Formats: sequence, C-alpha cells, structure tokens
Amino acid sequence: MQEFNWKLGRPVEKNFVSPAVERVISEAEAKIQNKELYKLFSRAFPNTLDTTVKYTINPEGNPDTYVITGDIDAMWLRDSTAQVWPYLALMGEDKNLKNLIAGVINRQANYIRIDPYANAFNHGNEGSIWESDNTQMKPELHERKWEIDSLCYHVRLAYEYWKLTQDRSVFTNEWLNTATLIYKTFKNQQLKDGKHHYTFQRNTPVATDTLADHGLGNPINPVGLIASAFRPSDDATVLPFLIPSNFFAIDTLNKIAEILRLHYNAAALARNCIKITLEIKHALNEYATATHKKYGKILCYEVDGFGSHLFMDDANVPSLISLPYLGCIDIKSKIYQNTRKFILSNDNPWYFTGKSISGVGSIHTGRNRVWPIALIMQGLTAQTNLEIDDCLDMLLNSHDGSYFIHEAIDKDNQSNYSRPWFAWANSLFAELVIKRYKLI
Repeated sequence: MQEFNWKLGRPVEKNFVSPAVERVISEAEAKIQNKELYKLFSRAFPNTLDTTVKYTINPEGNPDTYVITGDIDAMWLRDSTAQVWPYLALMGEDKNLKNLIAGVINRQANYIRIDPYANAFNHGNEGSIWESDNTQMKPELHERKWEIDSLCYHVRLAYEYWKLTQDRSVFTNEWLNTATLIYKTFKNQQLKDGKHHYTFQRNTPVATDTLADHGLGNPINPVGLIASAFRPSDDATVLPFLIPSNFFAIDTLNKIAEILRLHYNAAALARNCIKITLEIKHALNEYATATHKKYGKILCYEVDGFGSHLFMDDANVPSLISLPYLGCIDIKSKIYQNTRKFILSNDNPWYFTGKSISGVGSIHTGRNRVWPIALIMQGLTAQTNLEIDDCLDMLLNSHDGSYFIHEAIDKDNQSNYSRPWFAWANSLFAELVIKRYKLI
C-alpha cells in the first residue's frame, strides 16, 4: 500500500514520474482560474502514473508496462488504453513516457495473443477469483468477458502511438499475429457460419454477469454485425449487436488495414479487414437506427438483426454519445444530434437527474447513480464551452472532498459513491480539463 501525501493528494513514492506531466500540472495552475478545479486536476492527471503502472524491460529488451485499473489488481485492455491516452501528446518531450506507453501496447498485444476473448488480465499466470467461470479460462486471465471494444482500444492506442512518434517498434512479427487474431475474432463473432465460438456462464445471483441460453446469449440474425456478449460496463448485452462497439470496430479494422499495408507484407489480410468493414457498414445502415416518437431517427444501443432494438445509452465507453470522440461519426450529423438529445434526457432510461449530479448511469451500479465518466464524455462531445463548464461544475461538486473522480455517484448524495480509486475516470477527467483550457 502506497503512503500518501494527503496535502498533495499523491503518493510519497510514485510508481512513475514524467517531467512532461509534471510540467503541465505546474503550468496549469496559472491557466485554471478555479483553484478547486486545479486541485482536482492536479491529482487526477498523474494518478495513473503515480499509482497504477509497473514499467519494466522484458527479457527480450522491449518495454513492458502492466497497468492496473485502480482498486482491482488487473489490467483491462480498455481501461489501460484510456488511462494513458492523455499522456500521448507529451511523448515527444519525454522518452521514458514514450517507452512506458510502448510497453502498454506490447503487453496488450501479448494478452490478445493469449486470448482475444478476454477483457482483463493478470500480471502473470496467478489465476483469478473468476477462474471457476464456465468458459475457456486460463491462468493469465482475470476475466473472460467477450467485449468488442477490448480489441478496438488496443488498436486505437497502437495506431495513435505510431502516428505521433513514427516509431514502428511496436509492430513486431508477433503483432501481426495479434492483428490476425483480432480480424478472425471479429469475423467469427459475426456468427455467419452458424457456430458459437464463445460461451460464458457464471454461478452468480447477478443476471448481467452471465449469459442467457446456456452461455450463448440471446439469439441474433447474422446480418453482418459483430455480436458482443458483454458491454464496456462488463454487463451482458440484452441484444448482442452492440451498435457503438460495431462503429468502433469499423474504425479499428480500417486502422489495422493501414498498418498492414505500410508495415507488413499482408495485403490479403488488409483486404479482408476492409471487406468486413463494408459488411458492418451495410448492416448498420439497415439496422442501427429506428424512429423515436419524440426525437425522430436516432441510433439504437443494441439490436438483434430481427427487428428488435433497444433505445438507451450506457455510461461506459464506447457509448452512443462517445462516437464522435472515438472518431466514428460526424458530431454535426443530424442523427447523432437527435441521439444526443435523447441520451441527455429523462427519456433515456439510464439518465438520472439529481441534487448532486445529473447524467447517464449504468445497470452495472444500478438506478439513480450517475457515472462521472458519462458526464465527462458529455463534455468531450460538447460544442460549446458553456456545456463543458456545466459538466465541470457538476464534477467539481460531486467528489465529496476526495479530489478524485469516482465510478458512480448517488444523484442526490455525493457521499454515496463507488470506487474511490478508479484511474480511467481520473485520466478522462484530466483529458476534459486539458481540452477546455488548452493545456497541451
């Protein structure tokens, strides 16, 4: 357990120190006029580096970085990407930070080669509390919930790292195997061959922690979309075609194809990746939207290809509201703006209005609890500083004096919250402040 300097809100012995990150924190004090907001930013921005990373050089001489999500000692592919994302712009002035992020990419790629269906991994092969799950568990896995976005986030990080640094070292011969596995997994989960390549059951009283129909999930019509057993919240999908994750998969496959063309002699695999994107695009055009009686044509959260659809949005990313942030849709498009209005209203069953905070929640934490991540994402997709400032004001008034961002907060009582140490939320909050005040 790290000893904390509670005055600064940071550990005495930090896991990793970046001079570039410390420079931004120092310079931000003059730019952020609200001292309470600066205090929150100065603790949240370095939290991932301070407390969650374990950076080493592996026996082959390559960077290797293990990143825990916070109060759970495991590395999620999604969380670890989001945790280091706001540091990417600083790699040019901090070689050690660049190497740390390369280490995240290397470890993620290795994890995917172990099992492309897993969402979270151990540091080694020590097993986990979920090893009794009825699925193909391995000792390296913390949890084996199939979520499309897990693979997407890895590619997002590797691609952005390469674009910013021009460093191709992360694209090893082994990474080609990683890319091939991602393609094959996406193709298999279109379920067009009639086979179920993944099943999952857990002995649990929580319905969203296991899959219906003997671990298969609810039925789908194989129309070209990719089936996701679980949402980014780690909760089971109701209708397995998760629309925001399918948008994310298109972006991912396009990035893989570009990498394959430029760095590998793998033109056939690149063409196959593009072929799937065309199938997904066609299916999204056919099935991803429906007409809401109040908001008109909007995006659905989940569909099944038979005609059923679910109108809602969840706090976790990818979400419908996050699609422009992820580069998957034009923020000014009418269908996105219609969808956004729906999401940020009480017509969304997972939107809650309260005394402490208002925003999107998740079945993961239950009713009447707002997720700061969702409020941050609202700010990151806002088109006016007024809306961003409204989001920041609510965040600033809902941390219960801890000066850290939490997982979920009771809409009427900021002292009732979950996960006091949730590094993804801290990094994403810092990203919003950086955008608002142009700190980087």
